[in-house]
Order: sequence, then structure tokens, then C-alpha cells
Amino acid sequence: MPTVKAKRPRRQGAPAAPAKPPRKATTPRIPPPPAAPVARPAPARPRPSPAANKWRWLRWAVLGLVWGSVALAAVLLWFCWDLPRPDVAMEATRKPSVTLLAVDGATLATQGDLYGETVRLRDLPAYVPAALIAIEDRRFRQHPGVDVIGIARALYTNIVAGGVRQGGSTLTQQLAKNLFLTPERSTRRKVQEALLALWLETRFSKDQLLEIYLNRVYLGGGAYGVDAAARLFFGVPARRVALWQAAMLAGLPKAPSRLNPRSAPDAAAARTLEVLDAMVETGVITSAQAQAEVEKINPRARPSRGAGWFADWVLEDVPARFPDSADLVLRSTLESRLQTQVEARLAALLAGPGVRAGVSQGAVVVLEAATGAVRAMAGGRDYRDSQFNRAVDARRQPGSAFKPIVFLAALERGATPEEMVADGPLSISGWSPGNGAWRTRGEVTLEEALAQSINTAAVRVLLRAGGPRPVVAVAHRLGLSGRLPADASLALGTGEVSLLELTAAYAAFANGGRRVVPYALSANGRTPLGHTAPEVVMSPEDAAAMRRMLAAVVARGTGRAAALPGRAVAGKTGTTQDFRDAWFIGFSGGAVVGVWLGNDDATPMHEVAGGGLPARLFREIAEALP
Repeated sequence: MPTVKAKRPRRQGAPAAPAKPPRKATTPRIPPPPAAPVARPAPARPRPSPAANKWRWLRWAVLGLVWGSVALAAVLLWFCWDLPRPDVAMEATRKPSVTLLAVDGATLATQGDLYGETVRLRDLPAYVPAALIAIEDRRFRQHPGVDVIGIARALYTNIVAGGVRQGGSTLTQQLAKNLFLTPERSTRRKVQEALLALWLETRFSKDQLLEIYLNRVYLGGGAYGVDAAARLFFGVPARRVALWQAAMLAGLPKAPSRLNPRSAPDAAAARTLEVLDAMVETGVITSAQAQAEVEKINPRARPSRGAGWFADWVLEDVPARFPDSADLVLRSTLESRLQTQVEARLAALLAGPGVRAGVSQGAVVVLEAATGAVRAMAGGRDYRDSQFNRAVDARRQPGSAFKPIVFLAALERGATPEEMVADGPLSISGWSPGNGAWRTRGEVTLEEALAQSINTAAVRVLLRAGGPRPVVAVAHRLGLSGRLPADASLALGTGEVSLLELTAAYAAFANGGRRVVPYALSANGRTPLGHTAPEVVMSPEDAAAMRRMLAAVVARGTGRAAALPGRAVAGKTGTTQDFRDAWFIGFSGGAVVGVWLGNDDATPMHEVAGGGLPARLFREIAEALP
């Protein structure tokens, strides 16, 4: 059971403990606020000694230097993180170039990035690098790659002028930009340009930098370096440029496209004057020398304008013929002198009698009858106005210029030039060809029918040859690939042909019966480059008969205007309905000349027939043939 603590007994006789009085309710006492401390003067701090100040400023300087270096390193890292590797960028990376030359070596066209020979300062006239330094960077040999004085001068000049009038970039900076950077305009790119310029200055001497610049700077027209530009614009290597030509080249880096001597001769000439003045100011040349050079400036001397059609035709298939190739220099079959004659004669005809006759366009092809080498080609009035090649790409109705193919088909069926054919009216399934002003004689020889271009006789000759199908087969054998109708109208030239194809077809008549394929590239101007030998497509006897009949066309027929005194000439006229096309294809002296006149929109001319203006133009061109 639980233990109960016994109550302690009170001792007997002891007084009883007094009872505690009841506790009174009292208000709590709030202690008084502490007394304000007595202000005591602060103890005087000891003044630091000069040595302590020195160490304190030194400490802050060290900290500032450390953190400033870190900040500068961070900024440089931001500018440099995507810089190209200079050792890799120094290697030229470009598209392979193609340079097309005429037979005489004149440059006709370039394609891709054109680089000339690597030039050395010792091989160049002294005024070539001097002109560049005078106009681009007069302090080139004094600054370390970035010209602070030049930048300040350019900044002051631009502020005074109220716009950008002068740049502060050095030649080394320009070289850095051309070698390593993009043309982007930004602060980041300018800083990178300066850093790379400083790197270049530490790795190369001033002469080496100048040589690299002269060999790599872009000077317009696809030309990189002074040698490529000199050959492109003046037709001479850089080591042979005249003083005014060196000044013109030195002025091109400012704006290669805008100052291109070919496309902007006046702007190029004005810039050349600025360079000559700068050369006088720097003491490179005298005022008298500069004035003498001013009179020689002639940026308008440029390659033949019409050769552009020929160049386009040649260069179109170069990538396919020469895949994965390096730079190419190709010699073509074009003769510059003859090309100039062709262009001049065609332009004069179109500007004179052509205007009165409503003729706005024309095309001419001259090729070698024995081989098919194209010696001249004009694809229109002016290449600068229209690059469409009417000699190659236009397909028009040849009219009576197609008739020799019909007559050849008849000869191959046993006909002869002396054989007779009716020239009277004819009707085939309701179609009746007309004869124009020709008065019917009843019968004429095949030779006379071709000479006088009698339509009804030509249709009868087609039927005698077996109809349209054999004639189409002969046309294809001679190289015509256009659409040819399968009816009797084929005899009147209602198919479609190109001037180049038709001219090449006539070459077989001139060379004894061998089909030639027109070509433009050769190993030495004469030997075809990758070209197949002509193929025999008609017998020598039939070729001789065709030459006899075509000679009659010029001697007494519709082509009398093409005759040349003392020279054998043969050919055929062609005129389509409503005088929309006028042709003359003929040969003399081993060359075949094809002429077409008309309008691009097929608007009728004012009674221009093949025996008129085309025959006259043929004669003028044939006179220039050797």
C-alpha cells in the first residue's frame, strides 16, 4: 500500500507561526531612465606617417593594376575569341580563275578570282609602290601598323568637313582586313583589324608587307593584285605599266567597283589625277612629270565590247569540260582584228541604213570552213545593252537560206544542176506558194531555180527529193537541230534554226562535204582543243555541185550585192514572210560568214530582203578577211 509521510509534530510549548498578512495590490515601479553619459573627448588618432601613405597608395595602385589587367584581358579576349588563325588565313583561298585569250594573246574575258604573277618590289617600276604609299599611307614606313597620328589627323579633317572625308587605316590594317576579315563595319572588326596589323608588323618587314599587299589587294573586275589588274585593264604585266597606269592602279583600292576603268572610265581617270597630285606632294614625281602623264591617261582602251557574247558562249561549259581544275588560261580561236571589224560594220549598218529600214538588231558569225573554228561573233547590236546572244540562242525561220539543203537532198537522189524543173504556180492540199516578182518561164534549171530563189520550183525539188522526211534527215546530218516542219513548206524555210548552226551547215558545202562543229578553244589558235575531226556528210561531187549553184546566186541571182571583184564568192539569201527576218550565208577565202538582221519582237522590217542589207554586210566583212 502507498506510504504516507507523517506530519512532523510541532514541539510542545513552541509558539505558533504568525499568519502571513494578505498581499496588497501594488502598481509596478518603472525604473528611471539612465542618466545620459557624460561626453568625453575622443582620444586623438595618431597621424599616419609619410611611409604609411606611400604603402597605402602603392597597395591601391597594385590592386588597380591587377584588376585593370584582368578587365583589359577580358576585353581583349572578347575581341579576339573569333579571330582567324593568321597562319591559315595567309594562304590564298579563292575560286579558280579562267582567263580567255584571243588568238593574238589579248585578254577577252576572265571568270572567277583572277591572280597574276607574283611580283617582287625589285621587279616593279619604283613608281608602282610609291604611288600606293602616296595615296593610301604616307607614313607607312614610320608607324608600327597603327598610325595614331594619322588617325588624329583623319578625325580632325572629318570634324572640320562635317563628314567622312579621310580614313585613318594604314596599309597594314587594309592588308589585315583583306587577308583575314570581312568587310563588316563595326568597332569589333576595327579592333581586330588593328590587332592583326600589329601582328603582321612583328612578323614581316615593311617591304614584305608591301609585296603581300601588291599581290593580294582586290582591284576590281575579279582581279587580285597589281599584275592581274594590269593585264586585265591594260593588257601588260605589272612590271611594264606606265606611270599613269600605276597611278590608276593605286587609286583602285578605295572603291574597286566604282572606279573600275572598264565600267567607269571617267571616275577612274579622275581618281588617277588625285594619285598623281599625291605623288607630287610627296616628292615622288615632279609637277612636269605629272602633267605629262595626265595627257596620256586613256582608261577607255578596253577589250572588244562584242566579244562578250563569244566569251559567254565559250565559258558556259568550261566547268563541265575542266572539272576540279586550278587556274586556267585558255586560248580561243577568236581574231581580235576581225572581231573589231565585224562589230564596227554591224554597228554602222544598224545606226545608218538600218534605222531607215526599221532594223534594230543583227548578228554575225565568221568561222573557218575547214575546221569550224569561230573567228568572230557578234550576238547583237551592243553587248552592254543586251547580253542575249542572237547568233547562238535565237532560233528564227531561215526562209530561202534553207533551200540549199533541199537541193542537196535532190542531188543525193540523182538530180543535177542542169536538170530542169517547172517554175509555174503550184497547189498542194490547198496551199499555193507564191513567187513574188518572178515571172514564170515554164521550166528552169535547178541551178537557176536556186540562184533566183523560185519558191514553187523549190517545193517541186523537195518533192523530187522524196518529200520532207529525207530533207529533214539531210538537215540533221548537217547539224541543224531546231524544229523542222514535216510538210512541203519546209522548202521555203519555215523551220527554226540558229545563225551559228546554219553557218556551220554551209561550211560543208565550202570544204568538200565535211560537217564541222563550231568550236572556240584551241591549243595554239589553230589546233582544236578536245575537238573531234570533221565528219564526211556528203560526197565531194555533190559538194562541188552545191558550190557551183551557190556561186550562181551571187553571180547572177538574188545575192549579187555580196559579190567581190576578183574573188570567188558563193552564198544564199533568205527572207521570211512580211520581212521579219533577213539572212545571207556565204563563203569566200576559206571562211564562212553568216548574217542575220531583224527585230527581237519579230516586227516586220521595211522590205529588207536577204539580198539587200545582209548581202551588203557580208561583202563588207568578207573584204576584211585575209
